[in-house]
Amino acid sequence: MKRGDIILIGIVIAIALAFIVPRWLNEDTSETNHEEARVAKITVDGKLFKTVSLTKEEQTVEINTEFGSNTLKIHDYGIEMHDADCKDKVCFTFGFVDRNGGTIICLPHRLMVEVEGPSGEGDDVDVIVK
Repeated sequence: MKRGDIILIGIVIAIALAFIVPRWLNEDTSETNHEEARVAKITVDGKLFKTVSLTKEEQTVEINTEFGSNTLKIHDYGIEMHDADCKDKVCFTFGFVDRNGGTIICLPHRLMVEVEGPSGEGDDVDVIVK
């Protein structure tokens, strides 16, 4: 290798370390940001059914109403539909929801789950289309 190659490799490594090292030293990671109070509000037919805290530990919420039954699974500071006896199963397509304002909706059972976090979190504009 020539002297110029070694200098170029050294510069690239120095720039890479400049971006990586601050992340290791900074304690404000996305994992610790979840420690603030984040809840999921579960409503059935427009009325509040239950409010649950989103925690790292796994827990399940059973919802049995006159419209049908659903099971929600809470884990890793988020929530997802685990089981539902509706015919269309569209509620499974929402997947794992953990962001402020995220929702899971089951229309046949008139069920809505909405994640709410600290004010200001997730209120930014995602994209602007012209």
